[in-house]
Amino acid sequence: MHIAEGFLPPAHAIAWGVASAPFVVHGVRSLTREVRENPESTLLLGASGAFTFVLSALKIPSVTGSCSHPTGTGLGAILFRPPIMAVLGTITLLFQALLLAHGGLTTLGANVFSMAIVGPWAGYAVFRLLRLYGVRLMVAVFFAAFVADLSTYCVTSVQLALAFPDPGTGFLGALGKFGSIFAVTQIPLAVSEGLLTVLVMRLLVQSSKGDLTRLGVFLAGRRARTGADEKTEAVAR
Repeated sequence: MHIAEGFLPPAHAIAWGVASAPFVVHGVRSLTREVRENPESTLLLGASGAFTFVLSALKIPSVTGSCSHPTGTGLGAILFRPPIMAVLGTITLLFQALLLAHGGLTTLGANVFSMAIVGPWAGYAVFRLLRLYGVRLMVAVFFAAFVADLSTYCVTSVQLALAFPDPGTGFLGALGKFGSIFAVTQIPLAVSEGLLTVLVMRLLVQSSKGDLTRLGVFLAGRRARTGADEKTEAVAR
């Protein structure tokens, strides 16, 4: 979930904001360069941001009164790399905090770190690793979206456990409690998000193959530079 407004102690809120700032600044530079050098990317950038906004705005009840939701960051990370996704995710979280009361301004840094930074980097790393070893494109897309979603909630659990350690068992006890609460709904959500992201990617392959080629989405590792890669391209189509 997005951590709610005022939920974190001030010191923690500030620390997560400081930790997130360099990634967002770097992302702004990457985004500016992408738009300047490839203005045709604007439509896909907007679509990636909208995908993240819509999915992460969904609130699905979990146990103990908390809520869960997809994140939608895996798609943008695959298309434009994690630095740009840090900016799109930050914009999404800011608008949700202001317009939907989903998350908050004081907790923006913490939410950005989990959803817009760690999630995209984890998902992109899985995507590139699987493609390096010749895994089919859509399979890699599924696991990238799955990991991007689930890693966000792992980090959120860590953030909450650091802020509110268990009186008896400390950080590890709190981490186990928060993690188990989120896992009930988040694992099925991560699977669903992975499948939805595959569906969207299939549509993009059909409608924007040239853009995906330019963005390097079809690139695979040396082990895939064989007939197996041609089969991957055929499956992607």
